[in-house]
Amino acid sequence: MVQLFKDALRGRDFICLNDFTPEEISHMINVAIQLKAEQKAGIPHPILQGKTLGMIFTKSSTRTRVAFEVGIYQLGGCGLFLSSRDIQIGRGEPIKDTARVLSRMVDGIMIRTFSHQEVLDLAYYSSVPVINGLTDYLHPTQVLADLMTIKEYKGRIKGLKLVYIGDGNNMANSLLLGGTKMGMHVVVASPKGYQPGEEIMNMAQQNALLSGGSAGILEDPAEAARDADVLYTDVWASMGQEEESETRKKVFVSYQVNQDLLKVAHPGAIVMHCLPAHRGEEITEEVMEGPQSVVYEEAENRLHAHKAIMALVM
Repeated sequence: MVQLFKDALRGRDFICLNDFTPEEISHMINVAIQLKAEQKAGIPHPILQGKTLGMIFTKSSTRTRVAFEVGIYQLGGCGLFLSSRDIQIGRGEPIKDTARVLSRMVDGIMIRTFSHQEVLDLAYYSSVPVINGLTDYLHPTQVLADLMTIKEYKGRIKGLKLVYIGDGNNMANSLLLGGTKMGMHVVVASPKGYQPGEEIMNMAQQNALLSGGSAGILEDPAEAARDADVLYTDVWASMGQEEESETRKKVFVSYQVNQDLLKVAHPGAIVMHCLPAHRGEEITEEVMEGPQSVVYEEAENRLHAHKAIMALVM
């Protein structure tokens, strides 16, 4: 399966899920599931033998770094961890210079950073595929792993209701785009002033017209969560917003995934969180450790989904 689709996607950047068709996203998910099964069975898959991934981090990371570094190793290649302290970006080198130099030495570049424009600029000047490991605007690699997890637990993606509770951040944005691409009914419950922007909602609604899904925003978490198949949440203050933490705790105090919210969701609903979690804030300990939580399986799937991305585009 991997070999069949390498040529179809090879050389493509992975920046936003809206850049891909539902069929292409489905292929990525299927390849991820295949690679996971092979890894669990001890079957090696050195698809990227001899290839190198440059990994630029200006934001700290646990899951993204480990998933890409272990993933490229399991695919037979080598990953180079490049923090902003280690390379010249941190000393003011233009992103276009970094792109043109790195892409002459590596076979792919993954970047995890604050500014989405940095990723776009890196991709524009790079001659090798660029993978968006996270920006303040989008987190598409996480959502590919999320969609994979949903398919594993629910057997399908299309037609399911996914409800995101909390800040309309990069996760909300990417879930809106990825979910509606795949025909899901995506609802974001956020307070006014913290909701996803008009651009994202317009793209999500356009996706929904084509896929049969839907996209909406509500302020009431309980109303949003009614009959949800998937309940999803994230921290109230993202990296770089630490100074807003106390203010956000007051604003989001009623936007918590807890047992009361689970009661209005579908009885078989699964609970997801991209991690790290602040237990007792956006999610309770009881729900996080409860039988409906798939948080750790979701985290593991970062490895397999990221491997699928690299195998297909590099």
